[in-house]
Amino acid sequence: MTPHLARRTADIQPFHVMELLRRARELEAQGRDIIHMEVGEPDFATPQPMIAAATRFLAGGDVHYTAALGLPALREAIARFYRERFGADVAPERIIVTPGASGALMLALAATTDPGDEWLLPDPGYPSNRHLVRSFEGVPRALPVGAETRYQPTPGQVAAAWTARTRGLIVASPSNPTGTLLDQAELAALRAEVIARHGTLIVDEIYQGLTYGVDASTVLKTMDDVFVVNSFSKYFGMTGWRLGWLVAPQAYVREIEKLAQHFFISPSTPAQHAALAAFAPATIEILEGRRHEFAQRRDTLLPALRELGFVVAAEPQGAFYIYADISRLADDSEALAHRLIEEAGVAATPGLDFGDNQPRRHLRIAYTNRSERLLEAAERIARMRG
Repeated sequence: MTPHLARRTADIQPFHVMELLRRARELEAQGRDIIHMEVGEPDFATPQPMIAAATRFLAGGDVHYTAALGLPALREAIARFYRERFGADVAPERIIVTPGASGALMLALAATTDPGDEWLLPDPGYPSNRHLVRSFEGVPRALPVGAETRYQPTPGQVAAAWTARTRGLIVASPSNPTGTLLDQAELAALRAEVIARHGTLIVDEIYQGLTYGVDASTVLKTMDDVFVVNSFSKYFGMTGWRLGWLVAPQAYVREIEKLAQHFFISPSTPAQHAALAAFAPATIEILEGRRHEFAQRRDTLLPALRELGFVVAAEPQGAFYIYADISRLADDSEALAHRLIEEAGVAATPGLDFGDNQPRRHLRIAYTNRSERLLEAAERIARMRG
């Protein structure tokens, strides 16, 4: 049988890092030791206070749907977190709890995108963003960004790229794959360009909280007419629970609620009850300890990579990635990634996943492993090079 596929599927590329992960698992099944630096997943377990909260809830057996927008108590807890941690006044009514940050971005795009609408996205950038734009019949348009702007777009780029079909701009701070940040002044300048053209700004803050040498912040501290995507996966360590949230301008909330009802019915009820414990002082103490551990890992891995010949022109200030130029070591980051996993037992992600802007010149290397394992990975790469 020949399947009849929607035309949009031809534009959806595979997630290459997941294929590398599959090969890593095959090698591990054969007895090989693989050092994982490819997948953007913290290696820490979900904090125990959240496990305990979910366990207590499940023990009661009353596991049913919640409202499509999420548990009121959780929406209020998120709003309180914004106020107490960042000094941002965000009404709970604007917060939509979602199945992961991907669910939040889906809702934002579904509510704002008509067929043919263009969205501007930095390149390199998180691959799912452009594919979700395409899935809602939008057109992703890349803004090539480099180390000279810390891999972030500038207002001038936005102005030059804007057309009559442009719907808006999607940015990330901290970003994936580069770990770089946009400060409040830079975000305000980007917003001004977008709003002047009657467009929409979506800010991906899913790595919020994981910053090093600079305080975590939010665009919501100074702006209430933007969409913000966030997640319990990264800072809060809840990847497998699949829980995130969207903060929307008030005028969009009712329409987004209707979409959420049809897309998801509701977010995971056990995950929401676990997340109710995410903001407790005991949990935050655990999470801050982990943040300091990530900072130490970054400071361990950066000099080790540079010693090997990797070039890191824009040092990460957030997330847990290093976006490294491999041109002194090899001509093709995809070929190098396969050599690394086969010959050195080190898994890293080629730039091919993150766009068309010099992807074969870059690797994304995640420091989601213990410092001693990161140093072991560097030693293995040195031996492979001979």
